[in-house]
Amino acid sequence: MKNIFLVCGSGASSGFMAASMRKAAKKKGEQVTVKAASESQLDSVIDNIDYLLIGPHLAYKEDEIREKAQGKNVKVAIIPQLIYGSLNGEKALELALSLEESE
Repeated sequence: MKNIFLVCGSGASSGFMAASMRKAAKKKGEQVTVKAASESQLDSVIDNIDYLLIGPHLAYKEDEIREKAQGKNVKVAIIPQLIYGSLNGEKALELALSLEESE
């Protein structure tokens, strides 16, 4: 089971994306959990996640967020605006799972 965590400013928009990703995962038969919350909750979950996807509007905090994930075996990526803006859960799921292959 892979644990994916989406982080955004307040947790609202990423909640919709997480729901879309869960639907896509179920359709594809992927064994994942997808949760979303605000950046302030990252410290409480960082030890229990495999993938960390950052909302495009937090791209300016990428270095700070990556620092929190350093040494935790967490793969980090920013969700492209096109995927995030259209709530394309299938593409966001592909992004997360492709991080495994790029290592």
